[in-house]
Amino acid sequence: MSDPTRFDLDDRQRAMLAEMGVRVWWPQSPATTEAAPVAQPEPVAAVATSASVVPAPVSPAPVARPALATPVPAVPIKPLAEGVDRMDWAALQETAAACQACDLCAQRKKSVFGVGDPQAPWMVIGEAPGEEEDQAGEPFVGQSGQLLDNMLKAVGLSRKAQGEGGVYIANAIKCRLPGNHNPTPQELATCAPYLARQVALVQPKIILLMGRFAVQSVLQTTEPIGKLRGQVHSHQGVPVVVTYHPAYLLRNPADKAKAWADLVLALKTAQG
Repeated sequence: MSDPTRFDLDDRQRAMLAEMGVRVWWPQSPATTEAAPVAQPEPVAAVATSASVVPAPVSPAPVARPALATPVPAVPIKPLAEGVDRMDWAALQETAAACQACDLCAQRKKSVFGVGDPQAPWMVIGEAPGEEEDQAGEPFVGQSGQLLDNMLKAVGLSRKAQGEGGVYIANAIKCRLPGNHNPTPQELATCAPYLARQVALVQPKIILLMGRFAVQSVLQTTEPIGKLRGQVHSHQGVPVVVTYHPAYLLRNPADKAKAWADLVLALKTAQG
């Protein structure tokens, strides 16, 4: 049986892998191959905490009371719009942009809906927008976006391409998480109907999940990525491959080779 992760590379793909920092090699035989290191689950992102406040020294003279910080105006929570599962692209995007179904809407600058060819054969699903994505209104920008673009180019895909070389990119959460906190189950569940409708409209040949919260939203499991890699899952009848988030790979470059193997598995699955 042929190696499912083996992939013949041309010069362009080797150049792209060099940009990713991946050195590709193939073992000569199973007898001489060292055991692969056990994949470790992504570390849980630390929740930002407030710095401790040092009290000002007491003065015998009257001290003016400092002005209070302007509070973030409360936004009334409204139910998720009806009929999300039947909306077309325009209605779905407009509804997501105006959504007030959870308190994440209070501090967002832009709702991050998605980018790419809405009829692409590939769909990439990440976790949640960061500060740069919140400002740009587009998923995967900055260093994480550059790494993702290089990974996609290595298998002949681009977020700007149409048709066979195209890809549609979305997030499980559409609004930025203040302090980059981990999304709660309620926040994931609130955004889930938008993502489910996006998948139904794209009808991709393959879904690539990047990051554990994308996995939790789509596959409804808390199993670590290390246990879910290397196999093909399913969502809405579409094959699903799990891999690490680009932000994780920037912190853990040794796992880029594993991400490359995941891309090859997704490519072979999409090609049937």
